[in-house]
Amino acid sequence: MGNVLIVGASSGIGAALAGLAQPHCQIYSLSRSAAVPNVFKHFSCDVASDALPAIDEPLQGLVYCPGTINLKPFARIKPEEFIADFQLNLIGAVRCLQHYQRNLQAAEGASVVLFSTVAVQTGFPFHATVSASKGAIEGLTRALAAEWAPKIRVNAIAPSLTDTPLAESLLREDSKKQAAAARHPLKRLGKAEDIAQMAWFLLSENAAWITGQVMHVDGGMSAIKT
Repeated sequence: MGNVLIVGASSGIGAALAGLAQPHCQIYSLSRSAAVPNVFKHFSCDVASDALPAIDEPLQGLVYCPGTINLKPFARIKPEEFIADFQLNLIGAVRCLQHYQRNLQAAEGASVVLFSTVAVQTGFPFHATVSASKGAIEGLTRALAAEWAPKIRVNAIAPSLTDTPLAESLLREDSKKQAAAARHPLKRLGKAEDIAQMAWFLLSENAAWITGQVMHVDGGMSAIKT
C-alpha cells in the first residue's frame, strides 16, 4: 500500500492499527513514546508543541489517533482545560496535516483518517470539552475533504467508549465495564481492534469512493435504542 504515518501508534487504537497494517505497508510512527513496535521508523515528539520531523517519502495515508477523555460537570471546567483538549485533539492534527500535506499530495490516492467521538452527535452529560474539540475535528474533516478532493480523501471515525488505556480510569472495575457495555445496543464495549479495522478500511483502496464522512463505530449507540 505504500507509506502510512500513524500519529499515536504507541497504544490503544493506534497500536492495534499498526499491528493490522504492518504486513501491508511501511509504517512511520509519531508519538511521545521512546519506541513503538510494528513500525518501520518511529519519531519521538509531542505533536502539539515540538517541531515535527521531516519524512522524505510520499505518504499514502495519515492517521491521527491522539485523544482525551476529560469528563466533568460544565461548571467545574476551567477555560484552560478546553484549551488543552483543543491543543491535543485539533491543533495537533492541524499541525500534522499542514506539515505532511506535500507528502500526501505526492502519493496516488492518499487517505487521511481522523478521530471524533459518538458524544459529538449524541449529547452526553459531562462531555463538554471532548465534544467541543472533537466537534471541531468533524468540521475539519468535511472542510479538508472538500478542499483536498480529488487528490486526498479525508474521513473521521466516531467511536463510543472503547476498552483502551485512554479509558482506563472509566473502566477500572468490572461493574463499571458491565454498566458501560449494557448502555450499548450490542451490549459490549468497543475494542481497539474494532476501530482499527475501520481505520484500515478507510485507508485502503476499498474505500476509494468515500470522503468527507464521519463513520460511527459505536455498538449502535448513536443510531438505535433497544
